[in-house]
Amino acid sequence: MEERVVLVDEADVEIGTAPKLEAHVTGKLHRAISVFLLNSGGEMLLQRRASGKYHSGGLWSNACCSHPRPGERPEDAATRRLGEELGLATALEFAFSFVYRAELEDGLCEHELDHVFVGRIDAMPTPDAVEVEAWRWTAPDDIERELNEDPSRFTAWFPPAFGQLRSRRAFA
Repeated sequence: MEERVVLVDEADVEIGTAPKLEAHVTGKLHRAISVFLLNSGGEMLLQRRASGKYHSGGLWSNACCSHPRPGERPEDAATRRLGEELGLATALEFAFSFVYRAELEDGLCEHELDHVFVGRIDAMPTPDAVEVEAWRWTAPDDIERELNEDPSRFTAWFPPAFGQLRSRRAFA
């Protein structure tokens, strides 16, 4: 079955659907979700995307990210993907959404209206190896230092989302 994404305008009004790969080749704006998880020690769960992913493989990112399916609410997609990628379930709160555009390897483009969710959990993930190569709990200050030293180790959407979460004091 061909995976499809929801095309939107900058106000997040749905304007159609497209095959996922096509949207990443043409750079059409589409809906996405990003989940950030914190443990009781204030550390953030990072995952390194599996090297076999069609883009951004081997890069560090937030706990999970994906796209809502047509007809699926972003919050439902966030919960679904958290379970599928990491085997975790927890309450998630919507934090904000933002639009970004990034040129990737192999002529691909991320142009997404990303809905960001935050949750708190102390459970250890049981990741799907097709999705996740590695994971770690890391203090936000250490993440910020890593981003300053070598941002190329992270996915394109991670720095702007992480920066907005920091400025909104979501880690307190």
